[in-house]
Amino acid sequence: MYKLNFNEEMCFACKTQDCLVRCQHLDIDQNTARAEMEKIINGEDSFVLHDCVTCYACEEYCPHGNHPFYLIVQRQDELGISPLPEPLVKRGIQTGIPFRGEPEISEIKGTALNMGVFSNLMDHVQGKLFEGLPIMSHDPRKMFHYFCQLMYLHYGKTSLINERLVNILETIAAHKATELIQFHDECYGTYTSYAPAFGIEVPFKSIHLFDYLYHKLLELKDDIKPLNFKVAYQRPCSSRLSPDMHPYVGKIFDLIGVEQVKREYVDENALCCGATILGQKKEGSRRYCVEIQKKNIEDMKKAGAEICVFNCPACMQTLGMPVSKNGIMPLFMSDLCRLAIGEKIA
Repeated sequence: MYKLNFNEEMCFACKTQDCLVRCQHLDIDQNTARAEMEKIINGEDSFVLHDCVTCYACEEYCPHGNHPFYLIVQRQDELGISPLPEPLVKRGIQTGIPFRGEPEISEIKGTALNMGVFSNLMDHVQGKLFEGLPIMSHDPRKMFHYFCQLMYLHYGKTSLINERLVNILETIAAHKATELIQFHDECYGTYTSYAPAFGIEVPFKSIHLFDYLYHKLLELKDDIKPLNFKVAYQRPCSSRLSPDMHPYVGKIFDLIGVEQVKREYVDENALCCGATILGQKKEGSRRYCVEIQKKNIEDMKKAGAEICVFNCPACMQTLGMPVSKNGIMPLFMSDLCRLAIGEKIA
């Protein structure tokens, strides 16, 4: 049984209660925030447990790194409070079962790229930037051997993540790679934030995709031709688990010669894509999801963005078509970087 590293005294002593006060989806003042966090800490019911849209932002807003979001999800799990309808939860849990069949383990020395479950996105990790990198990804016939499971935070299921994550780590460790470049923020957040918060040992070093891309672009600097696009970045919820990696967005944009447009919903004030809100069982969730997406897109248009840059496949799936219909080209960060070194993308 893994225990969340949460400092109750630190939370009670916090003067700002920023984790809840700064929430963009719940209207909570400081006194209410303090009272509701006390309930949550004590294992009692709170409206926060029911109304949380699971955007992860409170993890970043906490000035003490005290994991308020993980605590919220853990309490949802313990009290049987699911953000999503039960049929959706059951289907999602069945979809992500790891280890249907035995994976073929090949030894990988040094550094590898972990695609997790996104073997369908291999076209986005081609060319000079990824040349020579061994790639780990699930075999569709054998299911999710590398699925980090962290999406179940949206389901209110820390116990499920903890139960399955150990097996995932054992499979990855069997490859003997010492470093893994994580294609998805969620995988990076799993191994650098979530696992340490619950005392789960990770037998390899994780490297964020943006960290890798930036330093690889520096190596290929002579090949870079400034793109001169105006771009907006759709920051995913899982990026909140690694705010120290977020500055690489600006560094990459500067390096490849694109202008990040000035938006309202950017950096710590970013709005999620709305995917998890859409599926929630609260009344008005669908309407609220549409409202969030409209705010995002109108913000990009107003700022003059020509391209919307994504890193999260779920965000791309949710917002890619809507931004395209509004005259903004959706692109993965890896593809934008490939364009900058003169490569063609599909």
